[in-house]
Amino acid sequence: MNRIEKALRVSTRRPLVVPFVTAGYPEFDSTAGLVRAMAAAGADMIEIGMPFSDPLADGPTIQAASEIALANGMTVAGVLDIVRDLRTGSGLAQVPLLLMGYCNPLFRYGLERFARDAVEAGVDGVIVPDLPPEESVEYRAACDDAGLSTVFLMAPNTPDDRVRAVDAASTHFSYCVSVTGVTGARSSVGASTVQFLERVSRLAKKPFVVGFGVKSAEHVRVLGPYAAGVVVGSALIDAIAQADPIIAVTGLVSELREAAAEIEREETDG
Repeated sequence: MNRIEKALRVSTRRPLVVPFVTAGYPEFDSTAGLVRAMAAAGADMIEIGMPFSDPLADGPTIQAASEIALANGMTVAGVLDIVRDLRTGSGLAQVPLLLMGYCNPLFRYGLERFARDAVEAGVDGVIVPDLPPEESVEYRAACDDAGLSTVFLMAPNTPDDRVRAVDAASTHFSYCVSVTGVTGARSSVGASTVQFLERVSRLAKKPFVVGFGVKSAEHVRVLGPYAAGVVVGSALIDAIAQADPIIAVTGLVSELREAAAEIEREETDG
């Protein structure tokens, strides 16, 4: 049983807390410390963003973080070095680490080489927002051969047959985008998002997480009962920009983890 499978076993009792950080932001060497702080605060899985110059699925917050990270000199190889460092004597032996990035840098790096190097570094899975399952045959083959989990996305307007296709193409779990649009913290969660997650739960055979627009402990309480995990990205990037980065991520991830634990207690009490 690999790290993702072990984490998903926890999701049967409570939603997983999945924070996101952009590699190389706010400083080139900030990422490892931030990831360690997230893990210590209770993160179940962690997404590390690979910065790209044209991040079409990302809103202004993560776009700005990517620009800074690229200016700091972060590359795909640099991201793999960060993961390699995290897996060496840092207490992160069991926390799944997933990379989120775009297909252009991966094709340039070489898909087979990337998948092989990612697994060697300690990466568990990859999310590529601009690579749909229909165009991912070569990518999936490279990941399957290397033992790298693939995660594909679906949106609220995804029809039922495509929900099934995304679910089938994803190795361990898929990713539900909570809104039709780009990433970015939003003030509230609409009833339509819950309805979307309920629809996916009826159609998908594998677990799924929910992200995009999720920012707070209250959002975890609202969405957590309907998904295996809740991803928070832009809110963490915003927090990092406004305060001491380690203190910021520790505080927010701790709040998210407590909200997830409340769902677990409520289900147990019931």
